[in-house]
Amino acid sequence: MNNKEIAKVLEETSILLELRGENRFKSNAYRNAGRVIEGLEEDLGSLVEQGKLREIRGVGEALAEQLTTLVQTGALPYLEELRASIPDGLLEFLRIPGLGPRKAKALHEGLGVSSIAELEYACHEDRVASLKGFGPRSQEKILTGIGNLKRYAGRHLLSEALHVADELLKGLLSHPKVARASIAGSIRRSRETVKDIDILVSVARQDRDEVIDAFLALAQPEEIVARGETKTSVRLERGLPTDLRLVEDVEFASALAYFTGSKEHNTALRGIARKKGLLLNEYGLFRGDDAIPIQGEDDIYRALDLLPIPPELREDSGEIEAAGNGGLPDLIERDDLRGVLHVHTTWSDGRATLEEMVREAEKAGFEYVGISDHSQAAFYARGLDPERLRQQKEEIDEIATKVPGITILQGSEVDILPDGRLDFPDEVLATLDYVVASIHSSLDMPEDQMTERVLRALQNPHLTVLGHPSARLLLAREPIRMVLPRVFREAAERGVAIEINANPRRLDLDWRLLRAARKAGARFSINPDAHSTEAIGDVRYGVGIARKGWIAKEDVINTKPLKEFLALAKR
Repeated sequence: MNNKEIAKVLEETSILLELRGENRFKSNAYRNAGRVIEGLEEDLGSLVEQGKLREIRGVGEALAEQLTTLVQTGALPYLEELRASIPDGLLEFLRIPGLGPRKAKALHEGLGVSSIAELEYACHEDRVASLKGFGPRSQEKILTGIGNLKRYAGRHLLSEALHVADELLKGLLSHPKVARASIAGSIRRSRETVKDIDILVSVARQDRDEVIDAFLALAQPEEIVARGETKTSVRLERGLPTDLRLVEDVEFASALAYFTGSKEHNTALRGIARKKGLLLNEYGLFRGDDAIPIQGEDDIYRALDLLPIPPELREDSGEIEAAGNGGLPDLIERDDLRGVLHVHTTWSDGRATLEEMVREAEKAGFEYVGISDHSQAAFYARGLDPERLRQQKEEIDEIATKVPGITILQGSEVDILPDGRLDFPDEVLATLDYVVASIHSSLDMPEDQMTERVLRALQNPHLTVLGHPSARLLLAREPIRMVLPRVFREAAERGVAIEINANPRRLDLDWRLLRAARKAGARFSINPDAHSTEAIGDVRYGVGIARKGWIAKEDVINTKPLKEFLALAKR
């Protein structure tokens, strides 16, 4: 087991201890140890072999014994015991956004409900509202959460699906009988949530059974749904459907285009082909009985007198018309980013120190990194007051001498207060290199009030970036309501960049809205909103969403060299 998997085991143990009503300090010990272990650079297995577990912060003698068992056997008997002691329905409750272990336990004991369906029924009978510790507002939030669960049923975060798909693809590409292989489907189009994984391989018919066996060994599925010569379907952990499609190499490019494009995009392409007297399908491009040679996907678009269309754009949202008239933008690439601006450290709610985050940003190839820990209103995240902000600057100056290969900027993720003011006075904001302002509270404001709140924030002359603009959480929380055209225009006029937040649970602003913001003249900033060293790499998801929203390099302020970026930040 790797450190991340071990951390998940400890987090689950912590949750189950809370559900069972155990001492909170005991529960927190597992949770805190998990966070520390997830952030370790050294593999936990090595520490077990060296007998150094007790050197890890928060790991006592009892926990060290359990971790040793977990590393050596891959199982934790104590966790199995806890699972057996908790009603299944209680774990279901934790899928409802905002419903933690203690509230779930209170609902189960107070109302006798043991499933989401029973809980929903209890809400409709107003029994939750009358339960001690809850009330009408809590009941309404629970109903909203249950509604979101139903709406998002069967969907998975892009990051979770892509992680699995990348591992499967890597394994398949190493197989000697696989000529070519690629991820396809909505993952390749960088959809923020997906229903399944599609992987395409080219392999000779006589070798397909061998490749399918290798795929099943890699996937370790919970269920084999179907196995055939051209398609094998399985269901992976957490119910993630995965299809392996097998084609001849001569069919690979056409099949990849077919299984990548949305249904609407493919239908439009086939219509263009028909007008040219051609037949386009997953097997190739044909004129009568003759196949037109196709080596790669670009050949298909060129044969239809179109510019090649990047996978992220294949949604039938104007990309085909643009490809026909030369109007496709030169989309941003990951390597275009010179810096990241939204990075948290242990000064607030990050899991890695300032120096660790800076070194990771340097390792990722960035020229500058902006430290933007939370401001004072975010007390739940140990937000910084002006004095701690000053102390942090001293540490930044110290670390700058240790890591000369990257420039460290001091910013802050400043709360936008309910009245639209920023959480620091102007004299404090003026000391920072840049300012990110975000909404973290009073998310249910009426649309007109929320709009005025954001517009007032945009008018602050020190503001550089409007952070995660809609405050959405994928598969959990809907966007805040505001009049977006007004926000986009104000941001453009004030020179404030709109963030494309790359946190896989946010991916905010929604790609469907980016073109409208760009048309209004707004600029953007792609940031990981990183709370750990590993999360610095999340910029890949933000770049995918930016490409999906037709964003070019010149639209993004942190593609600029440091001097030019600082001039933009101070406007």
